[in-house]
Amino acid sequence: MTSEPFRSQLAALDKRGRLRRLAPRAGRDFASNDYLGLASDPLIGQAVADAVARGVPVGSGGSRLLRGNAPEHEGLEAKAAAFFRTQAALFLANGFAANCALFSTLPQRGDLIVADELIHASVHDGIRLSKAATVFARHNDVQSFADLITAWRMEGGKGRIWIAVETLYSMDGDTAPLSDLATLAARHEAMLILDEAHGTGVFGPGGRGLSAGLDGLHNVVTLHTCGKAMGVEGALICGPQIIIDYLINRARAFIFSTAPSPLMAVAVSAALDRIEQADDLRARLKTLRVDAAESICAPLRLPQPRSQIIPVLLGEDRRAMAAAAALQEAGFDIRGIRPPTVPPGTSRLRISLTLNVGRADVAALGQQLQRMLA
Repeated sequence: MTSEPFRSQLAALDKRGRLRRLAPRAGRDFASNDYLGLASDPLIGQAVADAVARGVPVGSGGSRLLRGNAPEHEGLEAKAAAFFRTQAALFLANGFAANCALFSTLPQRGDLIVADELIHASVHDGIRLSKAATVFARHNDVQSFADLITAWRMEGGKGRIWIAVETLYSMDGDTAPLSDLATLAARHEAMLILDEAHGTGVFGPGGRGLSAGLDGLHNVVTLHTCGKAMGVEGALICGPQIIIDYLINRARAFIFSTAPSPLMAVAVSAALDRIEQADDLRARLKTLRVDAAESICAPLRLPQPRSQIIPVLLGEDRRAMAAAAALQEAGFDIRGIRPPTVPPGTSRLRISLTLNVGRADVAALGQQLQRMLA
């Protein structure tokens, strides 16, 4: 097999400023999703060490439906269901696998998926495996969702409707109009799938996310990824018992995957305890957001931040990557984001506020950005 097709495609990406390379961690953390700084939390680490000491295995040994189902998995799922106030929960290896499982399995032939145009890439991949029809609504535009549903019904659509959004968008830092979407879903007897990847831990009572208060409804399914504010790894699908049972029986991404390590189930369980009691951490993160509003957004004439994610739109791919490289050289770990992760013409710096930095770091970043973008 010749390597020329791969070489030419990589060269084309490089020419457009879109070639990706792995880079080591360096500088002050304005890039990760470790929003509460729990990835190195000693209490979570101690829970894992205690589990190792009492003989919990590192590997699961197989899929959950074979011999890979450990007491730690089942204990975590029961705890997560109680924590997120739903009937049941299912633990998967990561959010990508969970979204693929959800959208390739739940919507049926004859159904309609109405997804926000900026929803996660993993949702798009799950949709590609689905037999349902799919349309994409304008970002955060409830009327656009409503119009697409009405048009489908008028064209003879008879199946179930699945409304899919992120509660907090990972590249824009804005939040979905959840109350209005829940009203729309009730009006059309639709299911509402809420991806809480960047909301869990940071928002809601006890860190239950922006969907807290909705996730116990019979028509709501929530996805809480564990590798961001929770500081660990994996993903929890939460919803009605019948939905979880159906996924166990039909979701290929679950059935044919080796189960996550029982030790990671222990870590996620400990992380749930940590975020429930982390009001102090959430308050510190909110303080950083206020600091960023004053020292970054106001001087650069950016909108006030609505979350811990602040996009600095620069437009052209190479400009965004050059700016990111300059910031990294100055000691700030900020990454440039290009298409296809974001729409063409919206390449940006993605500033992620985490408790791995302090108020002085935010002020210093603001000064550096002003000098660089003046």
